[in-house]
This record gives sequence, structure tokens and C-alpha cells, in this order.
Amino acid sequence: MSEITQESRRNFMKLFAVAGGGLVLGFNSTSSIASGLGLIDGSNLPAAAIDFNSYLSISPDNIITILSPNPELGQNIKTSFPMIVAEELDADWTKVKVVQAPLDTNKFERQVTGGSGAVPHSWERLRKAGATARHMLMEAAAKRWNVAANSLSTENGMVVHAASGRKLSYGELATEASKVPVPTDVKLKDNKDFKLIGTAVRNVDNHEMITGKPLYGLDVYKEGMLFAMIQRPEAFGMKLKSVDAAKAKAMPGIVDVVTFGNNVAVVGKSTWQVMKARKELKIAYEPDGTLESSADHDRLFKELLNSKEANVRRQDGDVDTAFKNAAKVIKSEYQCPFLSHSPMEPMNFFAHVRPDGVELAGPTQTPQRARDMVAKLLDIAPEKITLELTRLGGGFGRRLSADYVLEAAELSSIIKAPVKVIWSREDDMSGGTYRPAVRYRFEAALDAKGNMIGYKLRGVGINSGNPTREDNFPSGAVDNLLIDSVEHKSAITTGPWRAPITNFLAFAEQAFLDEVAQAAKKDPVQFRLELLDKAKKAPVGEIKYDIDRMRGVIELAAEKSNWGKKKGVHQGFSVYFSHRSYVAQVAEVKLVKSVPVVEKVYAAADCGIVVNLSGAYQQVRGGIVDGLGHAMYSKLSFKDGAVEQKNFNNYRLIRLKEIPEIDVHFVNNGIDPTGLGEPALPPTGGAVANAIFKATGKRLRNQPFMEQVEFKNGKVI
Repeated sequence: MSEITQESRRNFMKLFAVAGGGLVLGFNSTSSIASGLGLIDGSNLPAAAIDFNSYLSISPDNIITILSPNPELGQNIKTSFPMIVAEELDADWTKVKVVQAPLDTNKFERQVTGGSGAVPHSWERLRKAGATARHMLMEAAAKRWNVAANSLSTENGMVVHAASGRKLSYGELATEASKVPVPTDVKLKDNKDFKLIGTAVRNVDNHEMITGKPLYGLDVYKEGMLFAMIQRPEAFGMKLKSVDAAKAKAMPGIVDVVTFGNNVAVVGKSTWQVMKARKELKIAYEPDGTLESSADHDRLFKELLNSKEANVRRQDGDVDTAFKNAAKVIKSEYQCPFLSHSPMEPMNFFAHVRPDGVELAGPTQTPQRARDMVAKLLDIAPEKITLELTRLGGGFGRRLSADYVLEAAELSSIIKAPVKVIWSREDDMSGGTYRPAVRYRFEAALDAKGNMIGYKLRGVGINSGNPTREDNFPSGAVDNLLIDSVEHKSAITTGPWRAPITNFLAFAEQAFLDEVAQAAKKDPVQFRLELLDKAKKAPVGEIKYDIDRMRGVIELAAEKSNWGKKKGVHQGFSVYFSHRSYVAQVAEVKLVKSVPVVEKVYAAADCGIVVNLSGAYQQVRGGIVDGLGHAMYSKLSFKDGAVEQKNFNNYRLIRLKEIPEIDVHFVNNGIDPTGLGEPALPPTGGAVANAIFKATGKRLRNQPFMEQVEFKNGKVI
């Protein structure tokens, strides 16, 4: 197995110095071009003191390289980032490469993949870097040809003088351009002039992924590295009592068995050897707190929904009077279970704790957090820790946590050797972090004309933080509104799960709005548009969503799905705003032998400018498949603190044959990108639940839906 390495910043500079000179530009994400952009000449590339955040380089052999700081876990930034630079640079895309950067908090800002924020954060700085390089190349060509720079143009990696027909490649000009003063200001392209942005470009890692090249954390191998698997408590609320490791230690390839905290680590020369040896451990545990079961959670939800200790998140108008005077009141409760993140690549990380510093390598969404937590654990300066980023085999929020990184670092410090800790699927499903379980109570008050004059939402969650999004729609569109929440603290570990909170709140909220629309005798789409009109003309309190953008996706989804005009299918609607973007969906359900089947989903997305059309389609379709599968099938339950579903044999995921046709459309409004990794997931559950109601007359208020739709003699009951 070959060793994976990523070019360090210093080695990256040396690479292009050896190439014989060239232009290397650094650009800072928080500063203007004038103050944040420096110049490195190919003759003095090793000058390591330049404080940059990211790097654009042009070598004499015409290769354009970007040192990309953010972890890549499938959201496509490793392709989108260079596309943005190449667009402003007028580069030959076939000559563009991207190199994954290691963690460097002195040079980079926000080396995080999460919150659908990578492209929105980097959009302007990447464009300026490309435009600045283009300007300097044109200045170099103008000087060589003794012509005015404004008489030149660029295309496909060439500077062109149309009057004389002369052309020079960027590589030919790179060294000369490196001596041109960095401009204090550059003009960016008009959106209408984009040639690369908005097209479909294949993922830059496709070939490596398909051919099995070492890209992921599980591929990492370092000289002298040992392997480890850890046995953790079998239930939340248990602690280690005793360990008999004699048999495990005697097995082939086993180097040691180490106990630290509540962990028992088996260390050996191969994954298979430590996996077998771990099964021979004899470990006793004892209670260390309350051992909760799902039945306890159901009881707690009922109690907390009636608690007088709620935390008020938003209150508009006089809610009590509105409900007292209402012509009709609608009240419903919705519940969602714990879920596993289930990334394809289980948790793993490499650590080598040495007297002079620490080397870390592996898949993490938050490398700085991981490094800083290791520094605190080992009581050393963060500057003594290097962290090499690999591609992530999925994350969905699981790799925002650093627990598995800390395990590797602590174990290495104990055994005084380099080690890679590997989790099994069962390890992650039974001892990882989960989407928190939540229950909601919704209430709506209607006047005699079917107008919603009052709205109440209470969210109760288990380690969920704030299970509401109090400023999202329909807040601002209802005169009298109360949103509050109650929290239960549990030993069960939870964390962000793709589109945190909104992944289940959107389902509940959008399904309930359909219930209200039905009670008001209004079309569900028209009902939402009326609420938006109210928010536009007579807003109540602060509006923290864009009414026009939400209306835009609603109208586009209704148009593309031919809403309300089709025969033979049952349509359900949903729309949601999360992570700065807006997505509306229409799910179509048919009854096949009296069984509801989701056949098609239409999606209209407003995420601002779409950088890579291919990647954008994948993000929307992937979000819908993820949202549908987990709404329909997935659930984690607990018995005496232990997870009952430990692998995919009894933790149900969507299957290929269950994926519907998905028709995706984007709103082209020309605004800067606003993110797309998460926003397509939240609306899916509500659209599907509303379509199933249309088909069967049965309201689905809890997830997974398949637990509520029972079949008898082919009939839905």
C-alpha cells in the first residue's frame, strides 16, 4: 500500500521553483486585493513568511494550480473552487489542477465543510484571484509587445492581440507576469460573460475514485504504523468496570491492549488481526447514569410538551386572544426518531505523537477544531500539530465531531507509536453521534374566512439544542405567533445531521401547513402564497427570509410539475428555506395495487449562481434521495441505553429500486451563490407525506413513514 501525502505549503512552493519560475499568487479571504494579495516570484518561492490564505499558481508549462483549503466530502468544492478561478482567468480548463491543502490556520480561514458555506464564503476571493492573475498576464504581454494592455484580450489560457494576430500562452508569460505590480483593484466579469461557470464539469477526483487511487482516510498508510480498534461501553450511561485481555493479547499480530477512560483499544499489525482479537476481550460494565429506552423518550416527550418551563423563542401579537376568538383551531403533533449519519466510510484517523510534535491525518469536516482539541488533550501548543486532510467518504455532519481524532491521538501518546484507529460500522451506529429525536406540537387558529390568525409551535428535543427555527416561514406572516422549546439532557450523544434541525422540522411544519390549508378549504400552494403576500404587505415582526426568493421557487415548482392538473397521480407540496437557499418540491405518488409509491419528485432550487451544473444536480438529487429514504425507512431505537439497530441488516436505508425520478430546476436570479449541500433535503419529507395523504387519506405525522402505513391484503390501513 502506498503512502498518501499532501503537498505542504512549503513543498508546494518548491515544486514551482524547480519548474523554472512562474507566477504564484496568494489571496486572503478577508482582505482586499490591495492589502491581502502578495506576489511570489519563481526565483524566491521558498519565502515562507508571506501570509496568504489560498494560492493560485501558473507554471511555465501552462499548469494552473489551486491549493484548496476546505475538506472535500462530496459537496464538489474541489471542482467548483478551480472553476471559479478559471472563469475569471479565462483559463484552459484542461490545464487546471487543484491540490488539497493541509490545515494551516495562519494562512487559511474557515477550513470547514459544513453549513453549505464553502462556495459562498470563497466566491469573491476566488474570483478576484483569477481576475488579478489575468490582469498581470495581460500587462506582461503588453510590455513584451509594446502595446496598450487595453488592446489585449484573453481566451482559453492565452493572451491575444487581435490587431496583429499574436498570441502567448499563460505559461510563456508567467515569469514576466510575476514581476508586474499587483493591481489595487480588478474588474470582475459580468455574469452574462461566464463561459465555464454554470456548465456541467465532471468531478476532478473522478478518475482517482473510479480507479481506486488512495484518496480517503482508510487509505492512509505511514511507515511503522500500527492499527487499532476500540471497544467502547455497550450502552450510553455505562462505564468500564473490569477488563480481561489475556486471550486477546496472545493472538497473532497483537502488539498491546490498552485501557484509557472507558475505552479498551486492541493494537496490532493489521485491521483483521485487531478485529478478531477485540472479540476475545472480556469486559464488564456498570451503570454510570440513567439508561434510557425509547419508551422513556416517548413518555418524556408527552411531559415536556405540557411543561411550564418552555424557552420562548419568538412571540408576536396576542396569541391567547387569537385562539380564543378563532372560528376553527387545528392541532397536531409530529415526531422524528434518532438517526445514524451512516457515511460510507466509517470513522478513522491516524496519529503519531512524538516528543517534538504531533502528526495527524484523516477525514474531518473541522480540521482546526480537531487539532485544537488534540492540543488541549495533550497539553501542547496547537502549532506543534500538523493535520493532513484526506478526502472524506461521506460525513453528513458526523465528521464535525472530533471524538475519533482524540482517540487516535490519545492512544498514540500512550503506546508511543504511530497508529490508525478504525471504527467498524457497528461501532459508529452503536456509539457515535446521532440526529436528535424531537417531537413538535403545532396549533393554528383560523378566522371565519379561512385566514390563519394564530400559530403556535412547541418543539421538545433530546440533546437537540433549539429544535425550532423561530424566524423561518411562516413567522412574519401571522399576526399572532408563539414559538417555544423544551430540552431534555441525555447521556446519548447527538450532533448535527445533514441540514441540522430543519431536516425534520421542515417535514413537520410543511405537513402541518397542509392540514391547515385543508381546514381552510384552500389549495396548499395558494395558501402558502397568501401567507407570503401577507408577510410582504403587512409583515409582523422581523422577516429573516427572502419572500421573493421563496415565492420564486414555489411558482417554479408548481409550473414544472403542472400542479393540480394531472390525473392518475397524487401530488404533495413542500417548500423550505435553510442555509441561505430556497427549495420547493412536488412529490407524485401513485397507488400500485393499493400501495402508495413515490414515482417522481420535482424540485425548484434557488441557490444563487450555480457554479457547476453537474455538481448542483447531484447535490439536489442526493438531498432528495437522502430525505426520502430517511423519512420513509430509517430509525434508531434504544433499550436500556443501547442502540437496537447496529448495522444495515436492521437499520433500513433506501434501496436503488425505491429512488424516484427526480426533475431539478434552478432559479436564475444572478445573485452570488448561497449554498446547496443541505437545502434540498428538508422539503422532501413534507412533500412525500402530503402526497401520500392525497393518495390514501392517511396523515403521516411520525417518521419513519413505513411504521405508520400498514398493509393488509394489499390495502393501506
